[in-house]
Amino acid sequence: MALISRSYNYSKLDSEDPDEIRHRRAQFLIYKTLQVADSRRKSSFLRIKLCRLKIRVGKKLRKLRKRMLLSISAARFRAYKQVTIQWKRLFSNGEKISSLPPLFP
Repeated sequence: MALISRSYNYSKLDSEDPDEIRHRRAQFLIYKTLQVADSRRKSSFLRIKLCRLKIRVGKKLRKLRKRMLLSISAARFRAYKQVTIQWKRLFSNGEKISSLPPLFP
């Protein structure tokens, strides 16, 4: 059998249809836009997760700060009370503590 040599050359179109060019360009732009939208969707999901985490951490920090302020104010009140009692004992000269006038009227 003899080998038949065939040439499969593709012929190039000299001029393409302008509608085909616009259609192909539009399809490419749509494809690129969808790719960008898909990549944004993933990052926005991550942003939502981070936002929720920040809110959670913020709430916990706010609660912690309130508890600290409450405990500090309670400690201040106890310290003030101790100081006033010691002050009254120091300067009462044997009198009853209840008979002393208040320090801060």
